[in-house]
Amino acid sequence: MAALLIRSIARTIKRPPATASAAYSTEGKVALITGGASGLGKATAGEFIRHGARVVIVDSDEESGFKAAKELGVAAEFMVCDVTVEADIARAVETTVERHGKLDVMYNNAGIVGPMIPASISELDMKEFENVMRINVIGVVSGIKHAAKVMIPAGSGCILCTSSVAGVLGGLAPHSYTISKFTIPGMVKSAASELCEHGVRINCISPGTVATPLVLRYLRKVFPTATEEKLRETVKGMSELKGAECEEADVAKAALFLASEDGKYVTGHNLVVDGGMTAFKIAGFPFPSDS
Repeated sequence: MAALLIRSIARTIKRPPATASAAYSTEGKVALITGGASGLGKATAGEFIRHGARVVIVDSDEESGFKAAKELGVAAEFMVCDVTVEADIARAVETTVERHGKLDVMYNNAGIVGPMIPASISELDMKEFENVMRINVIGVVSGIKHAAKVMIPAGSGCILCTSSVAGVLGGLAPHSYTISKFTIPGMVKSAASELCEHGVRINCISPGTVATPLVLRYLRKVFPTATEEKLRETVKGMSELKGAECEEADVAKAALFLASEDGKYVTGHNLVVDGGMTAFKIAGFPFPSDS
């Protein structure tokens, strides 16, 4: 019995400890993240860096961008980029490749909600609609285009895009935002049809509502007198999955999986991270009266 116990202890000692890099590693990868100064972009940058990546974050918010890069440490750097300007995206991709010799991951994350009013599609302001589409759709297409320019010759790479539960189920957000986010899974499938033959993967993530700065700013317009704590409670209350809420880290870890070698056979996919929110609807069955 003593000998058996000793052998058991010896096997335990020899077993290497689990490390962060053992699962979903981005060790040695170079990633470019748009909208990386805050929210999901910044959280994903941090997750990639913790698992060995070098990350270039780009954003139109210069002050927040430099602050985020400083907080993320030496493995992060920041470039100003307006995703509605194709030349800016091209420059960000080209500069990343010049500095680091490659681009392994392009995460097209930048986006806006757009105006809440007027609520009716019959009164939609087409100029505001075009503005949302320029950022949420054209900016993403530009990111895919310029990432593909360097990934196709390399014969490898991973492109990610942020969609939303509002792009899975109608009625969850203003029309402009909803329409723009429904577009993302379609462009992912379209691009996958070509990029597969070059060894380049492309996927999107559709998060549930997360208390990011973007979402909190949106809710503050709806509930101007509510405290941030109350707004966060509102977001938490939207969860369908008992005992859990969708956090920035959940989306960042989904992106990490898709960007890592563990996701090497996943492409053309919309990974919905919503705690079941869009998976079902409880039927409010109107029972007939006895009369």
